Amino acid sequence: MTVPLEDVDLDDLDRFAKNEAWGQFDTLRRESPVHWTPSAHGDGYWSVTRYADIATVDRDPATFTSMKFVNLEDVDDDLQDLRRSILETDGARHTALRKLIQREFSARNLRQYEDFLRDLTRVTVDNALARGSFDFVKEVSADFPIQVLARLLDVPESDTGQLIDWGNQLIGNTDPDYSEFLLTDPGSDQYKHLPFRSPASIEVFEYGRDLARRRRGGDGRDLVSVLVNRVPEDGEPLTATDFDNYFLLLVVAGNETTRHTISHAMHALIGNPGQLALLRDQPELIPGAVEEFLRWASPVYHFRRTATRDVELGGRTIREGDKVVMWFASGNRDDTVFDDPYRFDVTRKNVDHLSFGRGGPHLCLGNSLARLEIRLMFEELIPRITAAHLDGEVRRVRSNFVNGIKTLPVRVTPA
Repeated sequence: MTVPLEDVDLDDLDRFAKNEAWGQFDTLRRESPVHWTPSAHGDGYWSVTRYADIATVDRDPATFTSMKFVNLEDVDDDLQDLRRSILETDGARHTALRKLIQREFSARNLRQYEDFLRDLTRVTVDNALARGSFDFVKEVSADFPIQVLARLLDVPESDTGQLIDWGNQLIGNTDPDYSEFLLTDPGSDQYKHLPFRSPASIEVFEYGRDLARRRRGGDGRDLVSVLVNRVPEDGEPLTATDFDNYFLLLVVAGNETTRHTISHAMHALIGNPGQLALLRDQPELIPGAVEEFLRWASPVYHFRRTATRDVELGGRTIREGDKVVMWFASGNRDDTVFDDPYRFDVTRKNVDHLSFGRGGPHLCLGNSLARLEIRLMFEELIPRITAAHLDGEVRRVRSNFVNGIKTLPVRVTPA
């Protein structure tokens, strides 16, 4: 749907909940690719919507820093160190924090877990298909990634429901279905010292601290044990606050991106039954199709940077201190990079999407795990169904940060 430039409103979360943001991005890419965007909830910002400009920003942390935070929210200067995670760190410290667990997330390391993860996938698929009609988000796309995360953290399977709920409250902090305390409410100021301004952060911190107490000094290989027992390569141990924020990030990031990509991919396959049939007949296409799933889903709409100096971008002058927002989802629909970008095509070649970032130091640490989880899910699911149909209303997360599906009622015909 065409949206006049003067009607573009990226603060309007209801447009995102109704899946109506794409017309705004199309207008911005065409008419104002680096666009000053006023905001009712803080300082305005530059919206960067073309693929090439997004890549320029993402690859240049010296000019576009993460140190001033990476979401649209304004974080008070005196609270930034309290809330800082690896996402809001640049330079040598960022590299050291990243390397702390990078080995555990490498493609090479994950290969040894593939059979185990495939077995987990089968359990999820078995339980869902036995129902015939079910909410795909609840029974499949939310269930499987959280089961994987539980094993990486070495926590009981019985805790997975709580982990999902915490993630919903944190990431869904603008959706009343997920959180009682919304980022956009005046009362959210009482929680401005917490990640996502969410009281759920306190519960996540307490849960992580209890795990840390029990793992400290041990020889475990789980992620909590690594964080409390391994010193970053720069020789600066994690502080208690560092651990809190790192653990919370794992709880959120270890679930959300994969979950929403699986949901969007299934929704697209239902809407394009020929594509589903193609993958069923040629399962060898599935590994390549994963990249199209990620492009199509664009599970994170944006990340923000802050200019460290005056700089020209896309014909506009960005001033030192200005917020600069990379709309990854828009870049994934840029027709100068992706032919017919609104066509869902599992045979699309060289899908160099932006869903994990674009070549900068903040490239998603868990991208290999996410790709593995998505591939295993559809390798196990697609051969087991001959047809899939929507069986109710598809409801989306009310957010301009996470592009998520809340409910995806489906009815499947088993093979």
